[in-house]
Amino acid sequence: MPMVVGVVAGVVVASILVLIGLFKLMWRVAEPNEALVISGSKHKTEGLGEGMGFRIVTGRGTLVLPGVQAVRKLSLDLNETELHVDCVTHQGIPLKVRGVVIFKVGDDYVSIANASRRFLDQQKLMAERVHNVFAGHLRSIVGGLTVEDMIRDREKLTAQTRAACGTEMEKLGLIVDSLQIHEIEDPTGYIQNLAAPHASAVQRDARIAQAESNRLATEAEQQSFARMAEATRDSEILQAGYQAERDKAAAQARQAGPLADAAARQEVVVQETRVAELEAHRREQQLQADVRKPADAKAYEKRTLAEAERDARISAAQAKAKETELAAAAEATRVKTAASAEAEATKARGAAAATATKATGEAEAAAAQAKGLADAEATRAKGLAEAEAIKARAAALAENQEAVVAQQLAENWPEIVKAGASAFGSVDNMVVLNGADGMADMLAKALTMGGTGLGLARQLLASMNQNGQTPHGTSPSLNGVAVPPSQKVPVEKEG
Repeated sequence: MPMVVGVVAGVVVASILVLIGLFKLMWRVAEPNEALVISGSKHKTEGLGEGMGFRIVTGRGTLVLPGVQAVRKLSLDLNETELHVDCVTHQGIPLKVRGVVIFKVGDDYVSIANASRRFLDQQKLMAERVHNVFAGHLRSIVGGLTVEDMIRDREKLTAQTRAACGTEMEKLGLIVDSLQIHEIEDPTGYIQNLAAPHASAVQRDARIAQAESNRLATEAEQQSFARMAEATRDSEILQAGYQAERDKAAAQARQAGPLADAAARQEVVVQETRVAELEAHRREQQLQADVRKPADAKAYEKRTLAEAERDARISAAQAKAKETELAAAAEATRVKTAASAEAEATKARGAAAATATKATGEAEAAAAQAKGLADAEATRAKGLAEAEAIKARAAALAENQEAVVAQQLAENWPEIVKAGASAFGSVDNMVVLNGADGMADMLAKALTMGGTGLGLARQLLASMNQNGQTPHGTSPSLNGVAVPPSQKVPVEKEG
């Protein structure tokens, strides 16, 4: 009996463990930032109707049948994509818009269902898809705006872009948490040129305000200086009066003794005179207070204003003169530098040309000298060679006249035959009798002239050996051997 109880207890425990394992295997819990998409059977989800083919679970757990149903997760976290879009405005000006879009899958079942159908297996491509959607709408919206509208009301551009993309984002199951246009780049400089007039106006107003402030400060300083000068003058006048009274009292004290008697005698006159002087002094002081001081003040004011205007004109003229002087000095320096550079270049070119001319002259002189030496050497060698040849021919003639004559005739035989045939050069028409025999006879006569020349040459050589000179009536040949004058060949003409 105890054994049966133990077996039953073991079976119960094993069953409990198996049930716990199956429960863990079948139970799935959705995290706060994700949604579970359970497919494999039809489910009815609020707001989606029947026959959707999958079930959505968020923020709670659910049972899943292994092998029958499949569970996949869809992230509900925030996503971000940066916008880098090249656009063209309504004015035809190219701009580059930089911004960022922060989006996520909607928390409602409809948005999760739409996002699941489109991005469940392509969640990494979600940012790229959103960028393409916003880029297209942003180009379209910017094309209907001007640059001024985009700069002054950037919120309008953002609102229009969000409104244009709202429907498409809803179809994708996405919601836009934030859309920010960070920067509008202008590669053509249109925005900078647009701001140039305003910047110039601000600079102009600032310069005008500064000039007005300087003018007021100058006027206040001049007025202050005038009051100071007036106070100084009044003080000096009073001091001079007091000093005169002190000096007078001192003089009277010094002369009290000697003048005591005269003073007693003249007391009446003095008193009367003093009364007159006091009256005159009173009238003078009244005149100064009523007429002179106002006139002096007006004259001083006019003089001060004139001096200030004169000083301003002098300062302006001095500044203009200084500016002109500096400009003239700069221009003179530039001209001097350019002239120095041109002079140095001309000097360098002249030196180079002189060097080249000198080198060319030296080379031509050396070439002429070498050519002259070569011609002289050639002439000398030719002369020596001719002398050696004449000496050799003389020696050969002394030893064997017949051989030398035969050699000379053989070398000059073409010239001899040409000289013999020159007799036929002036014949226009020639009739040869006996046909070929006549032609052969005529040629034989011409060749006989060569034989005759051989005999004459032999006789001349013999006479040269006897007398040591060239016989009269002969002419030297090209090689120094005497050749008899040409003899005409008799020609028979027809008729």
